[in-house]
Amino acid sequence: MTGDDLKIAYSPCPNDTFVFDALAHGRVPGAPGFDVTFADIDITNGMAERGEFDVLKVSYAVLPYVLDAYALLPCGGALGRGCGPLVLTREGGSAGGSDAVGGAGLTGRTVAVPSERSTAYLLFRLWAAEQVPGGVGEIVVMPFHEIMPAVRDGKIDAGLVIHEARFTYRDYGLHKLADMGEHWESTTGLPIPLGAIIAKRSLGTQALTRLADSIRASVRAAWDAPEVSRPYVMEHAQEMDPSVADQHIGLYVNEFTADLGEDGYAAVRGLLTRAAAEGLLPPLGPDALDFP
Repeated sequence: MTGDDLKIAYSPCPNDTFVFDALAHGRVPGAPGFDVTFADIDITNGMAERGEFDVLKVSYAVLPYVLDAYALLPCGGALGRGCGPLVLTREGGSAGGSDAVGGAGLTGRTVAVPSERSTAYLLFRLWAAEQVPGGVGEIVVMPFHEIMPAVRDGKIDAGLVIHEARFTYRDYGLHKLADMGEHWESTTGLPIPLGAIIAKRSLGTQALTRLADSIRASVRAAWDAPEVSRPYVMEHAQEMDPSVADQHIGLYVNEFTADLGEDGYAAVRGLLTRAAAEGLLPPLGPDALDFP
């Protein structure tokens, strides 16, 4: 690490450590050096809003608040199909033991979410506006790894979960009330935008282009030799079962990670435009998503 290293923050989740393993360990020729900090998405969203760090993994939902200072990189993030956030309740009924079906079971109920600035919460709000008559009750923010135990133990009525919870919620005896990704895909036909990589515009066009090229090279290196990244992934996977880590990577690291492409950009614009139309986010400027 040198004084010229870029300060980067991303989560300890398997998809991020898989993507950035080669970069973090200096195995991408010509890439900049990195000073890595691990932080959950709610923390990195706040860092972006305060202008901290050169490069950050953030929720797409935070982009309208930070794109004056940061540029959206066309790679390294998390979009996909069949990978959306889930609303979970205790097994055998709807939220709070109600007999109501689907979103109606959340009317007036307490729901835990991982972040009020998260894409997951934005997708939830768009879904709830259509599916929960009268609206939900209290929204409680808690770290995502605490949500399922809280639902299981009856501390909250329902939880909005992300990441590997898709694969493990049944272990907690929980029931999937709704899939935010299914709703998004069925109504838009687009992939689900979840996490973005952003970098400070002040780095300059040349540095931003070099950074994007380096991230793509790191992704390709991980795909070409996944066993090389395994120690880094498992070191930070919070005692996750290796098979769950593999499922996590398989779901969230895909062609959109290498390049957003036309469908990826359409998904991001679609989400942020729709949310702005509902008054949930500030509107984007016409060139806000352009990459230098």
